[in-house]
Amino acid sequence: MPRSSSACCRRPTRRLAPRRREYRVRAFRLASDRVLIRGAVRDQKPPGLYLPEDPEPLTIHHMLVDLEVSYPSMEIMAANVHMETHPNLECTRIEPHYGKLVGLSISRGFTHRVRELFGGPRACTHTTALLQAMAPVAIQCLWSMRASDARKPGGADSGVPMERSDMWQMNLNTCHVWAEDSDVVAKYAAGGTFDPPEFARERMVALGMSLNDESNSRVSIAAGSGTLSDDMVVIAQ
Repeated sequence: MPRSSSACCRRPTRRLAPRRREYRVRAFRLASDRVLIRGAVRDQKPPGLYLPEDPEPLTIHHMLVDLEVSYPSMEIMAANVHMETHPNLECTRIEPHYGKLVGLSISRGFTHRVRELFGGPRACTHTTALLQAMAPVAIQCLWSMRASDARKPGGADSGVPMERSDMWQMNLNTCHVWAEDSDVVAKYAAGGTFDPPEFARERMVALGMSLNDESNSRVSIAAGSGTLSDDMVVIAQ
């Protein structure tokens, strides 16, 4: 179904807002059973807001988080927080507190646990917001690793094993598409095959590839939920 244009996606005509926030999250494969999820959040004020003579944007927050995550269990094995830019000298005192992330699962229930451990006065609001942005990328990275394994000799069954049912059950009730009473879940619960995700289908068409070509079966197997991205940038103004 063609997507219609939305006013929320059009370039704004007003002047630059007095604050710009950017989240950047990337995933790196460290080993066959471990990934590094690296996140950063940065807030900037436009030139001249604090100092009229200043011609450059002024960074007021810049927090960095590294999480080493076990694959496919998605358990956090190591966590490191660094506050590159912060408004108060006391800000960095909370960095060691994020060591409590170790042992948590970054998949189901992670956002709730983060709020319990690091919400409000218990930690840094900006770092905690970054953690909540990192979790979806970690889950998406699972599918990226699955796609990488599919290209190795032996196909999708090489590397760290994963039950076929796990490939869709880990997404259960994470959004309306994966609601337990949705058509998508009913299809996979009944043993239906994974179809290439829409973005892959569009790229295959652009490359002149046949959607029914048997050689493209790995796209379906590796894609699973259709989420292969492990890099996300979100800018909020």
